[in-house]
This record gives sequence, structure tokens and C-alpha cells, in this order.
Amino acid sequence: MAKKLVTDLDVAGKKVIVRVDFNVPHKGDVITDDNRIVAALPTIRYLLENNAKVILLSHLGKVDYKKTEEEIEAAKKKNNMAIVAAKLQEYLPDNKVIFVDATRGEDLEKAVADMKEGEVVLMQNTRYEKGESKNEETLGRYWASLGDLFVEDAFGSVHRAHASTVGIPTVLRSAAGFLVEKELKFLGDAVENPVRPFVGILGGAKVADKLKVINNLLEKCDTLIIGGGMAYTFLKAQGKEIGGSLVDDEKLEYCKEMLDKAAALGKELLLPIDTVVADAFPDPIDAEIETEIVDVDSIPADKQGLDIGPKTAELFAEKVKAAKTVVWNGPMGVFENPVLAKGTNAVAKALAECEGTTIIGGGDSAAAIKQLGYADKVSHVSTGGGASLEFLEGNGLPGVDILDEK
Repeated sequence: MAKKLVTDLDVAGKKVIVRVDFNVPHKGDVITDDNRIVAALPTIRYLLENNAKVILLSHLGKVDYKKTEEEIEAAKKKNNMAIVAAKLQEYLPDNKVIFVDATRGEDLEKAVADMKEGEVVLMQNTRYEKGESKNEETLGRYWASLGDLFVEDAFGSVHRAHASTVGIPTVLRSAAGFLVEKELKFLGDAVENPVRPFVGILGGAKVADKLKVINNLLEKCDTLIIGGGMAYTFLKAQGKEIGGSLVDDEKLEYCKEMLDKAAALGKELLLPIDTVVADAFPDPIDAEIETEIVDVDSIPADKQGLDIGPKTAELFAEKVKAAKTVVWNGPMGVFENPVLAKGTNAVAKALAECEGTTIIGGGDSAAAIKQLGYADKVSHVSTGGGASLEFLEGNGLPGVDILDEK
């Protein structure tokens, strides 16, 4: 059944807790990419325009409670939400944004109690609380006590059953925000009701990271393209010599099974036909590097593959440009290095030129398409890498599943 949307709630005069994804990259006090803040603005502005009092919760970075007290405090200092509050205020010049440097207690409770309609309270990093990632019931109930309604708009966190994503809506009436609605629509339509031909593209390092995605997409799509480091495990499963290329030997049988499954289903599973090789992985990652291009049947024993070759790039691009639906998750090579970004660039360019629905499944693919300048030329760039993968695997999303049905 369909989930309630923020537009289904009567928010006027209500304190609405919104779980947003403000986990933005930053260097010191400077936010280097504010796309996640911008992505949350439609829901925040809708609530403010409809006279709600908006309480925002988000995590920022990681706090590892297995480390020493000194390391934990350093992580908290590094991931203070104050920098996000300042940036959010720039985007909401007509509304007061109040930052509360606390995740519970008198200061937070007073700030919420004193709120006026059209004001925003941004609470300190949810991961300052040890019980957040454990979905501690008392923490979820405490945060829920601060508001009247809950809106989930952090697609990048809905695959995690945390106190701020699952604990709060266990108590309060809830709905999805505009960003979560958009993500579910694009990914849901692509996987469950695609316009064909439907092409899936998977890259990245390890087969193990995408076992269920490969299996699920093979059943859904017409063509599955495999690139990146994971392609070499498939090539080895075909009996090819891959030199020093990245390989997941424990998944060779799985790759053989997937190749057999594709053949049995009449699906096309495309692997590289040529590759860019070098003596070693670049260190640092953007260092100058000498490469050569070889067919995948001729990878030298002392070389390793680090990107798809030009013939493969052309083959993959042709398939992408002819598709009506494309979902891409994972780069074709070490795209952080200019010399090894050509394969990823070719696929990104093909997506930009494709006239069908083109969806980037978050993570490194999203970073690559933005870095290469094609983000505004595709249909949708997901804000959640982990959540996108869970969705593509066919799994439920705890932070969505808990929301009220229409």
C-alpha cells in the first residue's frame, strides 16, 4: 500500500519532527557540497508555508563508540551540526533557524517549547547519542515527545533502523517527505515497471558488495552491464587470466551461477572486452600513472586492470543510449584518477545522451556524475547510496516501512 505523504498531514500550528539527511561533506567549518541540504528544502519550505513549527534531526559523519573517550570527543567536535545550521539559514532568509547544541535536556526542550509557527529548530547530531544506531526505545520515545507529527525525508538513512528513523514514527503519526517520495517513485518505477529496454549498470570494487543486486537486476532488466573492479571476478569465472587485477575468489562460483542464470533467462550480461592496465594501483589515487590498453584475453600477469578500455566503453555506451530505462550504481574504474576516469566518463556521457529515464543510484556513481558535469542531464541522482542498493536488492527499507499507510 502507498505511504502517507507530508501533504496528507494537517501541519498548521503543529510541531513537526523531520528526519533529514544533512550528512554533508565538509572540511573544517566549510561545507564542500550542500546538495543534501538543498534536496531537503522542498519539504521544509512546504511545512513552513503551512504554518508548522519544524524540528530537524540529522546525523553528520560517524562517531565510533568502540574507540577511546578522546577519539569519541574528537569525532563529535569534527561533526558538529552548527555549520549546517548556518548554511540552512542562508537558504531560509525569511525564517528563523535556531541551532540547539544538544540532543536532549533542558536547552532542547525549552527551544522547542518556545517555537513559533514558521520557525526551525535544528538539533545537534543524532549520533552524539550512543543509542541512536541501536534504535534505543527510550531515545526514540524521548525525541518523539518533542513533536506532534513525524516526516521522513532522509532517503540516505531509511535503510537503517535507528532511533531517529524508526523509533520516532513508532510513536507519532508519520508520513514521507517530498524527497523520499521522489526517490521511491524513480527507483520503484524503474525496477518494478520499467519502460524497456531496461539496462542495469553495476560497477565498483567487489562482487560481494552487490550479490543480491546482481541477482535481482538480472531478473528485472534486459541487459546487465558489469564494470569496475567486480568485472575481473566475472572474467576469471569465464576462465580468463586477469593478472594482478582485483578479484573476489570466494565469489567465482557465484559469478558462474549468474552467467548461467543470464543465459537461462535469455538476458544479456555484458562484461568488458578490453581494459586499461597498469603496474600498480595509483598512490596517491590521483597520481600520474602509465597505462596500456589490452584485450581481456591478454592481460599481462604483472599488470592489473583499473578501467574499462575504449572498445568496452563504446559497447556499453551504445547499449545505454538505446535504452528506455537505465539504473547505474558503481563506477567503471578508478574514476578519481583523470587517466582512469575515461570509462566512467563514457558511461556518464551516454546516460546524459540517453532519451529514456536515467537513474544514478547514489554513492560513487553520484559523485562521479557530478564530478564529470552530467548531473543535470540525467533524470534522477539518488541521495542515498546504501538505501538505493537495498532497494535494488529488493529489500525493505525500515525507515519507509514504518511510515503510516494512506
